[in-house]
Amino acid sequence: MLVINHQLKPTTKYQNWHFIKHLNTWALAIKDASSSNNAMQLFSQMHRQSVPSDSFSILHILKSCTHFNNLTVIHHLHSHILKLGFISHVYVATSLVHAYVVTSFGFARKLFDELPERNAVTWNTLIKGYSKSGNVCEARDVFERMPLRNVASWSAMIAAYLNAGDYDPGLKLFREMISNVGLSPDRMTIGAVLSGCSHLGSVGLLMGKSAHGFIVKNEWELNEQIATILVDMYAKCGFLKYALMVFELMEERNVISWTALICGSAHRGYSEDALSLFEMMQATGVKPNEMTFTGVLTACVHTGLVDEGRKYFKMIDEEYDLEPRIQHYGCMVDLFGKAGFLEEAYEVIRTMRLEPNVIIWGSFLAACKEHKQFDMAERVIKQALRMVKPENDGGVFTLICDLYTMNEKWEDAERVRKLMLNQNVRKARGSSVIALPEPDRHSNCHHPRRICYA
Repeated sequence: MLVINHQLKPTTKYQNWHFIKHLNTWALAIKDASSSNNAMQLFSQMHRQSVPSDSFSILHILKSCTHFNNLTVIHHLHSHILKLGFISHVYVATSLVHAYVVTSFGFARKLFDELPERNAVTWNTLIKGYSKSGNVCEARDVFERMPLRNVASWSAMIAAYLNAGDYDPGLKLFREMISNVGLSPDRMTIGAVLSGCSHLGSVGLLMGKSAHGFIVKNEWELNEQIATILVDMYAKCGFLKYALMVFELMEERNVISWTALICGSAHRGYSEDALSLFEMMQATGVKPNEMTFTGVLTACVHTGLVDEGRKYFKMIDEEYDLEPRIQHYGCMVDLFGKAGFLEEAYEVIRTMRLEPNVIIWGSFLAACKEHKQFDMAERVIKQALRMVKPENDGGVFTLICDLYTMNEKWEDAERVRKLMLNQNVRKARGSSVIALPEPDRHSNCHHPRRICYA
């Protein structure tokens, strides 16, 4: 329904038609503006020419100005909406709530409580706002208070759990949506569920395969987004054969799908396959990203390919103009350290553009211990001790203590032990290993894989 400012009242049928056409022209111009700045200029021009605002022009300017992420602009539009009486228009009010969710969630909550009318989209917007702020409990409270939930409501709540890392309740809610409520999930819901499944190992794999079966049963088109999520899910769960099957069905393969396969292969020990995939990716003209190189360098670490690791590490900034991340430096320190090239590993640490983290220090010290290079270890022990946190990094304290003991530096070893006692350092928990079946990459047979339980 078109909402018209009461100040302008057409008196004839022709004038009414001309009036509506005039308003629609302005609304379309704002909607089709090339930028948020241009949209705001058009909206200001409307007022300078005394053209009254309608609900469409308000909706389009709100949507456009949300990209500014400017609270002052949203406050100004809010005042204008109140002045014109559009706050009772549920679509305008919902759009305003969304604008506040993006800029200042506190104002979004206050506005939501004051609204005279809300629809499902208004409630869903608040759920997404709580999800964005990391408050899943409040999001669930809003979800439970909803008078009527649609598919988007369930999808928003499921995504809130999964985005916060609460995978079990998120997937439980998905099962409830299908079995108890009888709603059919949409692509957004399925995408969120598949992404969550990738973090849950065998349990997540079972749910992920069910979701994949739902896609096939309903004859959904395997678009790029869903296919990429499926590849990522199967790869992270270790079912590379299924990941490759989906990958081969994709008409267009993007960097995320290639990276998912490369990283999955690397982490499962199929280093040669990972590097072959990387070469194929380059041949197709797809530009790798930082995560791709993490997978490639991980493959080099697992197989001890030092020369290849050097080559790929140089590619990051020299060939693809990417900024090396802490993971890339960590891989190189690990690669050189395991190979016994401790001087090169130390040089990576010394020249890296980022501050070394405790993982890098621990990797270097472990290599020093393995290769009995105590002099190299002493170069970095003081720096490592400044970085470690007693509540999380007990293993590094123990490693330093072992290095001093093996080098017969008893006083230093005792000093570190006392430091561990004084700071209540938590030692790393022990673990046991059992074997579980994992599908072979070439057949339907199974071979044992090992997982650790603390």
